[in-house]
Amino acid sequence: MFQSNSRYAGLGTAQFTRPDGTVISYAKRRFLPAVGSGALLAEVTVVQGDRPDLLASRVLGDPEQFWRICDANRVMQPADLTAQPGQRLRIEMPQAQV
Repeated sequence: MFQSNSRYAGLGTAQFTRPDGTVISYAKRRFLPAVGSGALLAEVTVVQGDRPDLLASRVLGDPEQFWRICDANRVMQPADLTAQPGQRLRIEMPQAQV
């Protein structure tokens, strides 16, 4: 259902049946990993003009992996990662998805 590098890869699916009989398939809920559950790869300081995708590209080599930085820093809204220049962010080693 999702690409292998997606934050939703490996999530199960479920179905909901509406009263009219329509079946709706959906991805099950994804929970954030525990703080510090990944091995620390680096710490970076946010600079003026940073964006989550640019940061992920610079430190992980893939702009679509911004969600890994969000997870490591318990951030739900990606824009919050780079909202404050000078903020230090954890960059963790990618973990195998279950």
